Amino acid sequence: MNSRQVVRFVLVQIKTSLCSICLLFCTFVVKMQKEQDNYQLLTQGPVRHVVIKMSVPTIISMMVTSLYNIADTYFVGQLNTQSTAAVGVVFSIMFFIQACGFFFGHGSGNYISRELGARRRDNAVKMASNGFFYSFLMGTAILVGGLIFLQPLSLLLGSTPTILPYTEQYMGIVLLGAPFLTSSLTLNNQLRFQGNANYAMYGIVAGAILNISLDPLFIFTFNLGIRGAALATIIGQFSSFLILFFMTRHRKNIGIHIKNFAPSWHSIKEIFFGGSPSLMRQGLACVATMSLNIAAGAYGDSTIAAMSIVNRISMLVLAAVIGLCQGFQPICGFCYGAGLYSRLREAFRFTLKLGTIFLLCVTVVGWLVSSSLIGLFRNDPEVIAIGVVAFRWQLCTYALCPFIIGSNMLAQTCRKPVRANILAASRQGLFFIPLIFTLPMFFGLLGVEMCQAVSDVLSFAVTIPIMIYTFKEFVREEVVRGTTVNQHTKQEEL
Repeated sequence: MNSRQVVRFVLVQIKTSLCSICLLFCTFVVKMQKEQDNYQLLTQGPVRHVVIKMSVPTIISMMVTSLYNIADTYFVGQLNTQSTAAVGVVFSIMFFIQACGFFFGHGSGNYISRELGARRRDNAVKMASNGFFYSFLMGTAILVGGLIFLQPLSLLLGSTPTILPYTEQYMGIVLLGAPFLTSSLTLNNQLRFQGNANYAMYGIVAGAILNISLDPLFIFTFNLGIRGAALATIIGQFSSFLILFFMTRHRKNIGIHIKNFAPSWHSIKEIFFGGSPSLMRQGLACVATMSLNIAAGAYGDSTIAAMSIVNRISMLVLAAVIGLCQGFQPICGFCYGAGLYSRLREAFRFTLKLGTIFLLCVTVVGWLVSSSLIGLFRNDPEVIAIGVVAFRWQLCTYALCPFIIGSNMLAQTCRKPVRANILAASRQGLFFIPLIFTLPMFFGLLGVEMCQAVSDVLSFAVTIPIMIYTFKEFVREEVVRGTTVNQHTKQEEL
């Protein structure tokens, strides 16, 4: 990429970004004129319509978030293999930071949706502020600790001696955005669980667009290299934070106020029950990425770079399914809180059907274009060869993921913490981490490339009996609730 191409690309990106941001805020102004009763929509609206309505903005948020993670990989990939690998190494700490944000966001959000479904808004209001301030404080702690132990942490994450300087440069800046990233994810999920996924989308998308626009400007035009990618990332995160905080103050959304911050064991317990599966899922994804980098490191920097690229692509693909399943969560929480079990089951089946069809299509297309897709990120024959094999292995099991992910989110939202944690741990923890160290012993590099696919098959097998038991439990709960309601009705008649 020569200087003229870079300048032209930057100008196009900036123009596109400004237009997109203007469009987003024009849409928001229009939406401000419309009010809807989320309770009525989520508990009485047509199931398919509601799932799609809740899912579309969430899918957009997830896809765009993945895109700006990929953007760093793409633009840094134009520099050298070591920089590409460094971004992949730091990605594991980003998983951990995101894990904390999702922990407080899902923990408080699940509670909020159930309480709103049960018509107990005061409890939901208090939990929103508690979840936000807990999250901001955790992000601050990560920032301080990460900067103090920057070099040991870089080595722990899987940096080789040649990658270490680039890792320290990138991570030293990225950590500055930790409090805003955790808080943004918390606010995003709280808005989403209230049934206001559109508002959540605006903040995430605007920040991501800004990040993608600034990447080529800082990396190439200002010659900041990998530091420019990190700087663009934290500016995008801070922008998302400000927009999402503003969105919480809009109309019927639950606003964040320091007066409502009242730490208690009850709030911590509820956040833990609702958020621990997310922490487990994202935290183990962090450990899994570290383990992958260590295992791949035995085969050279090209393997680390290739697996980093494949992970980013897979995250983008699965982001759509995760967004779909997260769009299911508000209707799941409201219906569970209101005792509408048949509606919950219908929404769950529709979500899985839609996600599976989508991933089957992706599998076919991805298999055909895998080589070109890997080559977009790093035009290195060795990186492409390794990446294609790894990507095709993952394509083989993509269709299993909607059931694994959707089941995890259902158990989490319905306050089944043990089952939710088992499901959250399976795909990238319970199976992946031991497999990434054992499979290479028997299959060499192929063991690294096939590891995620094998883990997905085993996770699918574990999910089936857990969900059979969960839906049988729903039948029993429905009977108990129905009996209780009938007793109250008879007492009122007397």
